[in-house]
Amino acid sequence: MLGTTVPQFYWFINGSEQEKDLYGDSLNLFKEGGASLPKAVKKKKIAPPQKKPRIDLHATLLLGVGLFLGVSLLYYSGKPDDNEIIGFLGTYLVLGMESLFGSLSVLLPGFLVLWSLDIFRSRAYWTSKMTGLAIISSVFLLYFALYRAPQGLEIWEAARLGLGGGVIGGTFAIILTSLTGRLGTNLLMVLALLMGGALLVNRSLKEMIQSLRIWSKKALAYLDKLIFYEEEMTAPEPIILGAKAKVEPEPEPEPILNVHEAKAPPVKIVEESLYVPRIPKKVGHNEYIRPSLDLLSTLENGRVFNKNDIKVSIKTLEDTFVNFGMKIKVNQVSCGPTVTRYELQPAPGIKVSKILSLTDDLQLSLAAKAIRIEAPIPGKSAVGIEVPNEKITPVGLKNILSSNLYENAAHNLTIALGEDISGNPVVANLAEMPHLLVAGSTGSGKSVCLNSIILSLLFKASPEELRLVLIDPKMVELTMFNGIPHLMAPVITDAKKAAMVLRWMLSEMEKRYKRFSENGVRDIYRYNEINLERLPFIVIMIDELADLMMVAPVEVEDAICRLAQMARAAGIHLVVATQRPSVDVVTGIIKANIPSRIAFAVSSQTDSRTILDTGGAEKLLGRGDMLFFPVGAAKPIRIQGAYVSDNDLERVVEYLKSQNRDKDTVAEAAEWESSIEHMNEMESEDELFWEAVKVFVENQKASVSMLQRKLRVGYARAARLVDIMEERGIVSEVDVNRRREVLINEEQLKQLLSRQIM
Repeated sequence: MLGTTVPQFYWFINGSEQEKDLYGDSLNLFKEGGASLPKAVKKKKIAPPQKKPRIDLHATLLLGVGLFLGVSLLYYSGKPDDNEIIGFLGTYLVLGMESLFGSLSVLLPGFLVLWSLDIFRSRAYWTSKMTGLAIISSVFLLYFALYRAPQGLEIWEAARLGLGGGVIGGTFAIILTSLTGRLGTNLLMVLALLMGGALLVNRSLKEMIQSLRIWSKKALAYLDKLIFYEEEMTAPEPIILGAKAKVEPEPEPEPILNVHEAKAPPVKIVEESLYVPRIPKKVGHNEYIRPSLDLLSTLENGRVFNKNDIKVSIKTLEDTFVNFGMKIKVNQVSCGPTVTRYELQPAPGIKVSKILSLTDDLQLSLAAKAIRIEAPIPGKSAVGIEVPNEKITPVGLKNILSSNLYENAAHNLTIALGEDISGNPVVANLAEMPHLLVAGSTGSGKSVCLNSIILSLLFKASPEELRLVLIDPKMVELTMFNGIPHLMAPVITDAKKAAMVLRWMLSEMEKRYKRFSENGVRDIYRYNEINLERLPFIVIMIDELADLMMVAPVEVEDAICRLAQMARAAGIHLVVATQRPSVDVVTGIIKANIPSRIAFAVSSQTDSRTILDTGGAEKLLGRGDMLFFPVGAAKPIRIQGAYVSDNDLERVVEYLKSQNRDKDTVAEAAEWESSIEHMNEMESEDELFWEAVKVFVENQKASVSMLQRKLRVGYARAARLVDIMEERGIVSEVDVNRRREVLINEEQLKQLLSRQIM
């Protein structure tokens, strides 16, 4: 102990046993190592324990006094002699409180109760909270003394009678008004309230003022919505597209939620042309009668939404964004047949890309199958989050066809697609698209969409106004339409024959343009105006493009591209569908010439980009859920496709078959079928046919023996090739010298090889 200092020795002597042992061990270690102890070792001061029982006793005493005073005030009858309940002490305590505090006698028992609770909480006799509470109580006493005393009485007289703010409040009022006047006293009361409030909530005066400003803005906004939207908020929920609202009783709806139920005007995707006169219908002996909508079934709208569930989703969305440091407010909710869209208003400075990066996190928070973020919504300064509904509500085709939007459409090529996110019917004008690509995986609703498009055309146009060319290599989707008067020929199921049909349509297009040139017009509308023999619109529908591309890729691609480029003014329009949206089927040339597209659910974002040139289709839910990207639109539009059952199709087809057809229509169909048969016979030529033609053109001689030598084929095959060339006008008949003349040159051969149309 010789090397220790006085403070160290004092600690060693007066410390606890544990501290002595610890210090002794340290001292021995230093001595054994020959080291000296540090000169200054600060002693850790241990605060003496508070006397908790005494604090608890005082707090309990205050609580008891406060409760007794409160009960005395409650049961005081106003007569000093009537003291059976509160006794003599309680009566005179009440009289004393009324004298001191006037009309605010309740302040004293309330203050004592709160003081006792604060002691229990803080373990201290007095805190800043109690100071703030005392200041606020004094302000109230002063206010009551100045403004709540009976009229005609001076401040001190009212105080002596136990009115106003009592003796304490009256004293404060007399002193302050004599020093600062009424105006100065009012300012002091406001400042004292702010100071007391700041002490009570333990915040600075600046923070208190900011909080008051924010609170006042919220209160004004709430009052504004409450006044101007009270009728809308308290009225029964309007029907969303016929939905049944399952709304649990709520005491007071929040203004943040504004569920849209078909409030917006119906959406028409493609505007009508300024010049689209409707082709007048022929009226004759066998007048065509359009089918009635009664042939279609009516789907009951079983759509149900729950306001409480929507509010929970709103809270989840906002909390999720807060967790990632973003302040987002949900301004509007739109309930559709497939998804519910939450329109978000991001705070200034939040990037749209940052919101898009939270797709997976939002999907996890909402426990949704797949969500799609539209950022931003076209025409709005908001971001849309589309969350799938628990149950997809089918949209009946009859609902769309019976809407005013479809019935009032002037053009015969108006097609019904379905309902958008807000539940509004969506129709489009095929003549303005002018061609449509439909793609999606198997079972996503593509075939039902094609059936809806066909029925939309059949309900709108007669056979004199519209002719259909249906190509169905799968042989199961469109064959049920065989026999209706709108068909130019039976549904084509042979892929090789389909390629010939497309080439025949090219020749038909050229014939129409030749007629336009002869009559000095530029399109089918003006031609039909000046001619009694009107040309019908022709819609070519292909369901499945992939099968055609496998059989004759070059011929099919060239024919589709040429039709897409030139056939619009001739009144010929394409609807091409495929369930394999790969780049070898939906080629870049086809996409460039078919600007309007419909994408159903696909398996990957790559397929979505192949169809739409943008992602989003991989987030679709199937069963008719589609993205419609019309020409001229900024972004795809999400639609729940119209549903039509097989029974409805059969009823409509049977009705159309029962309609008589004019002789002109029968003759036109016969000409169409004979042309196809003729082209089919020509296409059945030998695979060496064009090689044989090339041999004759190069040598400008034609003989069977030449083909035998050049192509190394037998006599029968060579003779058959020569006969086909004679039939097609490539070589002449045998003359008297048994010679044939070649009727085409090399330039004409190049044209035939490029177009392959004789």
